[in-house]
Amino acid sequence: MGAAPSVARRGDGLVSRRAGRKDPGRPERPVSPLPKPGPAGPGSAGCSLLSGAAAPGLTPGPFSLFPPTTFAALRLCALLFAALLASAQQQKPAPKTPAPDYAAQGLQALEGQKYDAAVEAFTRAIATDPKDYSAHFNLGLTYTFLGKDAEAVAEYRRTLELKPGLYEAQLNLGMVLMRQKNPAEAAPPLAQAVEQKPKEFRPRLYLAQALLATGDNAKAETHFAAAAELDPKSPAAQLGLGQALASQDRLPDAAPHFRRAAELDASYQDALLELAALYEKAKQPAEAIAIYQQFPANAAAQERLGELLLETKRYADAIPRLEEAYTKDPTAANRAALAAAYLFNQQTEKALPLLEKSVNDDPRNYDLRLMYARALRDLKRYPPAAQQFYEAVKLKPDARETWNDLAGMLYLAGNLEGSLSAFDRSRQLGDDSAANWYFHAIIQDKMQLYKPALESYQRFLALSQGQRPDEEFKARQRIKVIQKELSKR
Repeated sequence: MGAAPSVARRGDGLVSRRAGRKDPGRPERPVSPLPKPGPAGPGSAGCSLLSGAAAPGLTPGPFSLFPPTTFAALRLCALLFAALLASAQQQKPAPKTPAPDYAAQGLQALEGQKYDAAVEAFTRAIATDPKDYSAHFNLGLTYTFLGKDAEAVAEYRRTLELKPGLYEAQLNLGMVLMRQKNPAEAAPPLAQAVEQKPKEFRPRLYLAQALLATGDNAKAETHFAAAAELDPKSPAAQLGLGQALASQDRLPDAAPHFRRAAELDASYQDALLELAALYEKAKQPAEAIAIYQQFPANAAAQERLGELLLETKRYADAIPRLEEAYTKDPTAANRAALAAAYLFNQQTEKALPLLEKSVNDDPRNYDLRLMYARALRDLKRYPPAAQQFYEAVKLKPDARETWNDLAGMLYLAGNLEGSLSAFDRSRQLGDDSAANWYFHAIIQDKMQLYKPALESYQRFLALSQGQRPDEEFKARQRIKVIQKELSKR
């Protein structure tokens, strides 16, 4: 999610991990609370002679020169002090066990990345004081580190109920909601965080991303531009600005920002591939081709480059790219694209083994069957071509043109009866063209089916109406011959 959120302390503000240091790129950690000062001890009263220092004017020792009355007084004083001390000790209450500071325990566990222990401690702190907003915030932060986003969201929301306007809670809530792919709910707290600290980069960037994800592209553009101004070296801000502009059909304005993101951070090179896809969508294949050519080690980019070169009829340029793509990644799609490039570049012999493998691997693929059949036809291998056309019409029985292709191959292979049946099927599917009738006529003529041949020639002439003068001349000549032949019977 980028930078992690901060840690709250109890009271009226936040504390950083170490006093006087803030690191916006990392979660700010709390310092341990200072221990509370203990209660004052009992005061000393009475004689000071037991303190270990001699009283003024007295020199204690085994050979004292003081009169007996002085020692009696001292003895009496000592006995009196001892009695007072014993009485005070009897009256002193037993020391109370201090209540556990669960919040401090939680902060210590959080500092040590002992997140389960931190959850337990902060939960107990909340049970002790349900209105302790800092405990709720820190519990939410702990859940964030644990990846328990639903629990984190609930705690951040509760924090804001107890402490409305807490910037750190607004920011963290928005970040976690974005991680949950919930930009619509993330936008309001992020907007509030931006309002509080308009010069802060992170809330501005996250708000822009939330707005872009919800389709509010114009507002997203505004906030991405502000984020880019706050941190001109942010690739995320540059990429987001480019995406927001492109979403408003402003590709010329967007393109420099995609390129800038890639310049700022090598890990954003995919931004260029995204730009290439946008150029394709905008029907600008030349610009897309130029970008794909910058990624020679990217098999997917080279594959797409070859396909674009193929689509723009730059077959000779496409072949090396597609060959490389197929060598690196011999997928069915790469194989078919390379075969198509060979065919378009009149290198049918090279295409044939690729097509054969494609058909064997995917026998129910109609388009591959058709491509293979036509390649065999172009090499004048009519019987195997007829077989592939036949397999194709089995996959699509209503494909009228494929029935015509099959009929033509069978005719060239010498299978007149099969060819006539295929032309019949095409006519049943709606092909009432002059060409269909002409082929009917010449096949029937060769099979000496003179009466139906005569009808077919006559139907052809009625439909052609001068569009095929050569075939019309032949048809008229054959009609005369057939009529003579029929008159003899």
